[in-house]
Amino acid sequence: QVDVAAMARLFGYVDVTDTGFIVAVLSIAFNPLFWNVVARWEHKTRVFSRVFGSAHVACYCLGAVILLLNCVRSHCFTEAMKSQPKLEGWDCHWTYYSGLAISAVGTLFVISSFLALGFTGTFLGDYFGILMEAKVTSFPFSILDNPMYWGSTAIYLGWSLMHASPAGLLLTAVVAISYTIAMLYEG
Repeated sequence: QVDVAAMARLFGYVDVTDTGFIVAVLSIAFNPLFWNVVARWEHKTRVFSRVFGSAHVACYCLGAVILLLNCVRSHCFTEAMKSQPKLEGWDCHWTYYSGLAISAVGTLFVISSFLALGFTGTFLGDYFGILMEAKVTSFPFSILDNPMYWGSTAIYLGWSLMHASPAGLLLTAVVAISYTIAMLYEG
């Protein structure tokens, strides 16, 4: 069962009508929607491969756009956290270092996923017809499905804890929900 009182206290620290918070939510939701729509469009039409003259060049360009959008999302997330109050009880060394450890694990998952998949494997190369020789089963895929998504979520969770930010925790939930929907759509 969900403790409604704890959730009500948490929401008491978050102004969901704040423009920065709304922009952060929209940027979080937009990213996986964007890359899934673009990748599926490419898979059906090959329009980007034709425009760029190569599936590899098109995939690298989409990857660059996705990285740029991720920077924008992270900036919006951080600005939304900074504009909202901190939870004073969490503004301590224990919470900060716990958040740092969670972010470090998330970063390990993201980087090791990227190294295992390569650029085109990470950035939807299969939709461009760039297929890997075999399914990747090495770390971190050997211990977790979708380690890039869960690693990214862990980074945002850790970042939120490091800043003692209830708004950050709520935005992290939006990240997790967005990625869960993306995984259902992609699966």
